[in-house]
Amino acid sequence: MPQSPIRLLLAAPPANRATIALSEGEDPRIVEGALAAQAAGAADIILVGQGDAVRAELTRQGAEEGPGIAVHDPETSDLTDSFAKSFHALRQHKGVDEAGAARAVRAPLTYAAMLVREGHATGTVGGAVATTSDVVRTALQVIGKAPDAAMVSSFFLMYPPEGTETGRTMLYSDCGLVIDPAADELAEIAAMSARSCRALMREEPKIAMLSFSTMGSAKHDRVTKVTDALATLRARHPDLEADGELQFDAAFVPSVGAAKAPGSAVAGQANVMIFPNLDAGNIGYKLTQRLGGYAAIGPILQGLAHPANDLSRGCVAEDVTQMIAVTVLQSMAAG
Repeated sequence: MPQSPIRLLLAAPPANRATIALSEGEDPRIVEGALAAQAAGAADIILVGQGDAVRAELTRQGAEEGPGIAVHDPETSDLTDSFAKSFHALRQHKGVDEAGAARAVRAPLTYAAMLVREGHATGTVGGAVATTSDVVRTALQVIGKAPDAAMVSSFFLMYPPEGTETGRTMLYSDCGLVIDPAADELAEIAAMSARSCRALMREEPKIAMLSFSTMGSAKHDRVTKVTDALATLRARHPDLEADGELQFDAAFVPSVGAAKAPGSAVAGQANVMIFPNLDAGNIGYKLTQRLGGYAAIGPILQGLAHPANDLSRGCVAEDVTQMIAVTVLQSMAAG
């Protein structure tokens, strides 16, 4: 059975224990998931929110603030004033004045991101209450892109149902952020997804550039975009195993891959599925999840200077625990 992020992490934890900041520390799901992650040894936790409310929820769940579980209230934290100065320096070119910076860092999402930027936390997780757009915007404004990343994109880790013999863990990208990537952006998404595959699945990536066509079976500008993306990816990263354009069945089913794309090392074996646009990606992961019974972890962000990740507003505590593990694994891969 493929190993989930928390199992992978606990099998080989980092030498220095990570600290993950959770921006929605008053939410019962966040607290439950965080306590499970901390108890398992995945990371130390900072719960960000209104102090009394966070501590009351900890008490309700039979826990308390102490070693490994810290509570930060942005309204009273000793760090807030220094964060305000740093945020002002960071955003004044966008018209943010000192008063605006002081207000901004009192928002839990921004405060949690500042914990990461200023080195008090390894990564941050939000989105159980906040929207994806708010989570991503805050991460971009405060943490920023990695120096070697042309863009930020997202992906889902897809885990087959328990007991499935033919299923395999896959990475789907982009299913949550980039609406209609151009060919060079699609190539960048594929390259970042390959790195994420190695970091979070501990497998060598086999990348399928997906389309409604397989190896020239249809002619259209949208197919050309995919083949152009593949050409760019191969030119930039000749070491990667990637092929396309491939329909999903040709990418996933060995017999179909052999029939439609004979001789391909990827067809029928792909574990990284690159969708041509957000329509396809979002619909594809939800079909895999709801009809195929796969577990979906994400959206996970890639391309940031430090890890920051989004939760679904329909998440449960187990999702929080897994996303904490994902965030730690990303920090380990970044060195």
